[in-house]
Amino acid sequence: MLTIRREEPDDAEAIARVHVHGWQAGYAGIMPEEVLSRLNPRAWAQRRRDLGTADPEHPFTTLVAEDGGTIVGFTTFGPYRNNQDRDDLDPAHGELVAIYVEPAHWGSGAARTLLAAARDGLAERGWTGYRLWVLADNARARRFYERAGHSPDGEESTYPVPLSGGLAPILLRELRYTTGS
Repeated sequence: MLTIRREEPDDAEAIARVHVHGWQAGYAGIMPEEVLSRLNPRAWAQRRRDLGTADPEHPFTTLVAEDGGTIVGFTTFGPYRNNQDRDDLDPAHGELVAIYVEPAHWGSGAARTLLAAARDGLAERGWTGYRLWVLADNARARRFYERAGHSPDGEESTYPVPLSGGLAPILLRELRYTTGS
């Protein structure tokens, strides 16, 4: 039975695990394997702790999906990040920052349930329409969002992926999707 609840401080490790596994499976063939193989769930968990994402006063909300007491997915939403900068927020617009599901649970409905919960959370804050960014080459995610009523609005950005060995980062094209008003 899937349940949705707000992130708690002790969830950082489990959320980071889902996040890393989601990147490794979802971005395979899009991001270099060298980048995906070096992702470290412990480092990502510490980053969550450092950012204070579980703090109720944090501008972004993270909800987790649990199946049998195990976190299998999460979503993060809040005010729109101008230029995807968490320090430059536009409260006039909402943003769906992330949805990631443990790959073993893809197709289970967890992502749809998380999206519905995020929509409800955004609406509770007054955002009936919102924005999100998706990698242009991520066909699976784009299909998911399009089936859920999102569409590209013509805005594009680049996501820099750092490489090791002092190499210049690769730049991946992102598309902004919107929904509602």
